Amino acid sequence: MPIRVHLDRVLLDRRMSLTELADRVGVTLANLSILKTGKARAVRFSTLDALCRELGCQPGDLLAFEPGPAETDSAEDDLLDEAPEPARRGRPRGVRNPLRSPLRPGPK
Repeated sequence: MPIRVHLDRVLLDRRMSLTELADRVGVTLANLSILKTGKARAVRFSTLDALCRELGCQPGDLLAFEPGPAETDSAEDDLLDEAPEPARRGRPRGVRNPLRSPLRPGPK
């Protein structure tokens, strides 16, 4: 992904541990770890706001755009090639309702 997270650098500059930041921000240590390692797929603005407030930095200090090919999952590649077929509701055409028979006509 061309967006890189530099949380580890900012924490090192501030001499703050990830655990301390998690306590201050109110985000789980697991979620901050995912963000720090660059495995996060999204970040809420409220989380980014809390991180910047506690670290005394700007969003650009935490995030950077590095040009290059975007990393996508193979499943996403398949979805980009074809539009999904619309979901159908009810029974397929030609399949009769087993509760409705010639002996017991339904409402008209």
